[in-house]
Amino acid sequence: MNVLFLTLVSIEDINEQGIYQDLIKEFRSRDVNIFVLCPRERRMRLETELFEDDCIKILKVKTGNITKTNVIEKGITTLTIERVFLNAVKKYFKKVKFDMIIYSTPPITFYKIINFFKKKDNAISYLMLKDIFPQNAVDIGLIKKASFLYKYFRKKEEKLYDISDFIGCMSPKNCEYVLKNNHIAKEKIEVFPNSIKISDFSTAADYSDIYQRYSVPKDKILFLYGGNLGKPQGIAFLIDVIDNFEKLENSFLLIVGSGTEYGKIENHILTHKICNTKLISFLPKKDYDSILKKADVGLIFLDKRFTIPNFPSRLTAYMDYALPILAATDKSTDLKETLENSECGFWCESGDTEAFMKYVEILSKDKEKRVKMGKNGRKHLENNYNIEKNIDIILKHLYKTEA
Repeated sequence: MNVLFLTLVSIEDINEQGIYQDLIKEFRSRDVNIFVLCPRERRMRLETELFEDDCIKILKVKTGNITKTNVIEKGITTLTIERVFLNAVKKYFKKVKFDMIIYSTPPITFYKIINFFKKKDNAISYLMLKDIFPQNAVDIGLIKKASFLYKYFRKKEEKLYDISDFIGCMSPKNCEYVLKNNHIAKEKIEVFPNSIKISDFSTAADYSDIYQRYSVPKDKILFLYGGNLGKPQGIAFLIDVIDNFEKLENSFLLIVGSGTEYGKIENHILTHKICNTKLISFLPKKDYDSILKKADVGLIFLDKRFTIPNFPSRLTAYMDYALPILAATDKSTDLKETLENSECGFWCESGDTEAFMKYVEILSKDKEKRVKMGKNGRKHLENNYNIEKNIDIILKHLYKTEA
């Protein structure tokens, strides 16, 4: 069986853990040939290149810049990547007959590629819905609903849903939202959560000097946020949290990530001479895993204005390392129910600084609660977000067709 996987995530090391890397490896473990198309951005100054590893073939396609660039270049690249990807797959995989084509959002502009292989190979099409665009951009004020841009991308979104045989959503509320706001047959929609290969976190790198290396105090409870730092995270609230951490004596905030709002956070820390927060734009994977192992609490931030039910992929990494979770998000997501039902963390609405800091205080003072919540999260991960179990959600469609 041959599966084509389209993604905007740059797959640099297939052996690293991640929701896409682990998905690819799990296909291989089921003796499925997986062909991956991912971007190699212009800034890398490298040409298109094919890498092969057993049943995995990764085609890194030279594209324009998508990340760490201005809105205009990102927009142009997003609009042209469909043609670039299609030309590449025709050139490098022209003799391959694909049984299934899998793709994730973003982007919503893969319609022509999907249509090509559905007609050529009668391939099954499976959308892994990771964000709901353009509504998410409307929610945080990036575009207006009455604008030409919204209408243009909304049509693209509708065409993508229409051509997809199946749509895997991250959570039950994701499914409900998509069905409520689109004309889609209920049979096409199913829950396919963000899932990873469960790791033995006890064997993760554990550098004795990791605190000293990154100027993190050893004698304080370490609250960690790792992930994107853009408008979707509700940066104004995050900055408010940073200011409030200055008042704490026994807790420390470590932020690891990059994005469009990184400079704003960095400038605030410098101009206000913040001492109880450390901001790092990048950490080597082994170093970040070591920090995860030593951290006491994992943090999640999302802008309160979202009306779409986001479900952050960062959750799985925290659960994998048995970290209790403190999330500040919009009311639309069912992350709140997940944390409460699994008893693995606390939730408050983004912007509610008083509630957030109350939970910070509870977690910083009660080690027993932290340990218990962390174990509960790990158990929830094993039962619900294990790629070894969840891959069957996709494969049932592939093998049903084969039969």
